[in-house]
Amino acid sequence: MADAYVEPKKKFQGFVFKVLKATVKAVIFYLFYIILWGFMSPVSEFIPGLQLMVEAFVIIYVFLMVIGDLTAGTIYQYFFSGAKALFVIAYLILSLGGGIFGFTFENVNLTIDLRIFLAIVTLLSLLGFTKSVLQAVNYMSEKAEYARI
Repeated sequence: MADAYVEPKKKFQGFVFKVLKATVKAVIFYLFYIILWGFMSPVSEFIPGLQLMVEAFVIIYVFLMVIGDLTAGTIYQYFFSGAKALFVIAYLILSLGGGIFGFTFENVNLTIDLRIFLAIVTLLSLLGFTKSVLQAVNYMSEKAEYARI
């Protein structure tokens, strides 16, 4: 199936629209992070390296989100969407150390069990990954040429 010819001006306008859309989404996501971090900043005093860990997550997540938006309308959009879901799973498992988080503060030993939270987020991310795979299969089936036998 050959794609119809699209004028270069229309292609450029479409690409500019994708860039603007990705930029707006990234800015909104980052503003949401800044507002949320204002509420979490007292907790970062007790947990060393929390801000660095969260910022690294936000930067990589926003990068995958922007790349996914720029590749909208292609098969790569679904690859980046799946990569984003797998990244959330891997990053949470690595950063939370399996779900049990503990620290000591002035003779008080505090242990927090986040395994249920980790399981819920993992299952939701797997659902997002499955959605991406099914969307990619659907995209490819729509683009396939059917030959008469």
